[in-house]
Order: sequence, then C-alpha cells, then structure tokens
Amino acid sequence: MKDLKAEARAVGERLGAADTRGLNATLYWSQEMLDAEADRVAALEAAGAPLPLAGMPIALKDNIVTTDAPTTCASRILAGYRSPYDATVVRRLREAGAVIAAKANLDEFAMGSSTEHSAFGRVQHPTHPDRVPGGSSGGSAALVAAGVVPAALGSETGGSVRQPASFCGVVGVKPTYGRVSRYGLVAFGSSLDCVSVIGRTVNDAARVLAAISGPDDQDATTVAVEPLTIDATPGSLRGLRIGLPTEYFPADLDAGVRAGVDRAADALRALGAELVPVTLPHTKYAVPTYYVLAPAEAASNLARYDGVRYGVRRIGEAGDLAALYRATRGEGFGPEVRRRILVGTYVLSAGYYDAYYNKAQQVRNMIAADFSRVFAPGGVDFMLTPTTPTTAFRAGERTGDPVSMYLADIFVSAVSLAGLPAMSVPVGLSEGLPVGAQLIAPAFGESRMMAVASAVEAALDAAGEVR
Repeated sequence: MKDLKAEARAVGERLGAADTRGLNATLYWSQEMLDAEADRVAALEAAGAPLPLAGMPIALKDNIVTTDAPTTCASRILAGYRSPYDATVVRRLREAGAVIAAKANLDEFAMGSSTEHSAFGRVQHPTHPDRVPGGSSGGSAALVAAGVVPAALGSETGGSVRQPASFCGVVGVKPTYGRVSRYGLVAFGSSLDCVSVIGRTVNDAARVLAAISGPDDQDATTVAVEPLTIDATPGSLRGLRIGLPTEYFPADLDAGVRAGVDRAADALRALGAELVPVTLPHTKYAVPTYYVLAPAEAASNLARYDGVRYGVRRIGEAGDLAALYRATRGEGFGPEVRRRILVGTYVLSAGYYDAYYNKAQQVRNMIAADFSRVFAPGGVDFMLTPTTPTTAFRAGERTGDPVSMYLADIFVSAVSLAGLPAMSVPVGLSEGLPVGAQLIAPAFGESRMMAVASAVEAALDAAGEVR
C-alpha cells in the first residue's frame, strides 16, 4: 500500500519548488489540502473501494469549481469566490481515488492562447522561461510538463488543452462534446466547452479521462453512450486508414513542426497504417467562425458577473445600478475578456445577428459536414495533423496583435466547432522546443484514438525522438 501522506508531502514540495522558480502555474494549493486528500483516499482504500486512480495527484484548471478551494477563473471579478458545490468531474476523480493537488493558472475565463491574460500574472513555459506555455490551460500543461503532477484537468473551447500540450511537450486530449459533464465548469462558450485532460503519457491521460467520462443528470448535454474503456496498449495498426488533410500542411508551415509530424507519419506507416491525402475545404473559415460564435456565447454567459450576486462589487460615482455594472465589470474584467464581450455583444445585436452569428452557425455546419464526409464509411479512420503552426512563441510577442494570437488556434478550432475528439501527442523537438502532432477521431472514438496515440508514443520513445 502506498504511503499517501509521504506522497502528499512530495507533491507539496514539488508545488513549492515550482512556485519558487517562478513558474506561476498555480493559483491555489496548500499542504493542509493535500494531507486531507491523502486521508480521504486512505479511508477509501481501507473500505475496499475500487480506486483506479489511487493516490494520483491531479491539478485542476481554476475554472472548475470546488468547495474546498477558491475558484477565480484567473479574474479579479471572482477574487476569493468559493463554490457551494463540487464539479461532477471533481466528484468522479475523488471517487476514483485521485488526490486534488492544486488549482492551476489560466487565461482569464479561459480566453486566450498563451496564459498571458491571467489577472494574477503569466505562466512561464516549463523549460524556456522566455516562452509561453500556450493557453488557456497553460497552468495545467506547465505543471504536468514540469513533473509536478502526472495529469491535470483543463478545459477546451477552441483548442485550449491541445495547443498548450503541444507547446509544453505533453499529451492533451479533448473528448467528444457530451462525453464528459460540464456541470461545475464555469461557462465560456456553452456549445463548445469540454472538460479535457493533460497527461505526461497517453496512459496517464487515458486513465483520467475514463474516470471522469459518462452521462450526468446535472448536464443535459452529456450523451448516454457506452462507458469509455481504454486500451492504450501499443500494437499493430494494420488496416487503419489515416487521413492527412491538405489544408493543415500549408507551404509556410514551420519546418520543425512539419518534421515532427513527418516522424509520427513514418511511425504510423511502420506500424501498418495507410496514410492518404484528404481535404477539408472549409477549414480556412474555422478561426473566423470560432471568433464569432465563442465571443457571442461568452457575452451571454458572462452577463451574470454584475457585482450583485457574487464576486467583487465596485460602486460607481453615480451610485445607480448602471454605474454599479460599469464599475464592477470595467475593473473586474481584463482587456481580453472585455474585448470578447464587446465582439460577442456586437454580433448578437439587432441588425448584425443574421449577418454574423447566423452566418457563422451555417459555416459551422459546413465545417462539421467536411469531417462527416471524410469519416464516412469508405473514408478514413483517423486524421493526423500538426497541433500548432509553430512551436511556443516568446512571451509578449503577440499580446499587442490579437489576430496573430488567435491564429495560433488555426489547427485546433475546427475540431471544436465539429464537437469531435482529438488529441495532441509529443513528436520531438525543434530547436529545443516541443512539437505536437494531432490525431482527430470520429465522434466517441476516444478509445481507438488513444490506442493509436499510444502506439506512436511507444515507437517514437523507442527511437529516442520524444523523451
């Protein structure tokens, strides 16, 4: 039996060391919380409960609510807020024997691609302090990549787990929309949000995803499908057809990224898979479509932060309700969140709703139809693409150019719009910086997708090309 108290102390030491070196990846942790978690798991073990994650320390992105720690969404408007309930995924992790280790830093309200938009300071890349770890789940990815925890939960709205996983050299898995409950995930874009998993290895990520998956009466968008079973045992891939979408391999793709994806493709061929070109013609519209729909949903969801019911309250000079709203939201929200609320309000306003929001919904359907066609019988089983167009960029390099920042999501946003599962797998280094390759699967194809990813991981590890 594990010495859970000793392991809790070791996790605390690693968290403290990460804080000391300035990683800034956590917004809350305490040794007292770790010790209490260890006692809880020990009691479950003593009672003979089945614990597939017994003692595994897991960090939570700080937009997943817990009763025993603050949930701030890295925003001053929620400073000190404590939820009266735990998220479904938190309850399921604890039932599986996991230890909740920390609340991880993020871009404010999960709006960003670099974790530079936190009200509590940017997260450093775990191996290159001058670079960003990606976002918005940059704190979760950095903690896993730095060896503080073997796995962490993040959230995906348009690539916020796969992109930082690629930048940090770890595994990031976005499940099918509806596979995992959103109850207790603070809403950003309700038709897109997915609780997702970051792991040091495919097996780590797979075990956590299996534990949190399944329908939930508290979330009507969850789907009653067969429970997720994970077979992450590497093996032959003979007979599999894997598509290479031409739109994801432009002429100006970073050479190091292309080389990493080529290594993954070579490994797949060696394992017996057939790689074939495919086309997803509406990919070029994915980023603009996402940045109409997601801000529109954000503007609606964030209307509740008004300084009346919870969170901070600022009294405006005029002393009336409108002044209260202006003062609270003006000071409580950071510039990126305000920008997206304004964009979302604009595209939902009278006279622009049809021109922008409705049109974006139509294009979203066309993007989803592209994937349906490629995955139809007689098509391919999976697709292989780069996760990101470049390796991790320098801190501050894109903060003054929002469009350039948004384009970091160019290879991940279409999958989110289609609601499909996808994952990023480390495939090597380019000039010392991690490169990730993305596997995309049909809806509810997580089990087979992770078996393929595990085979690639094993092949590249054996060749000395990843870790």
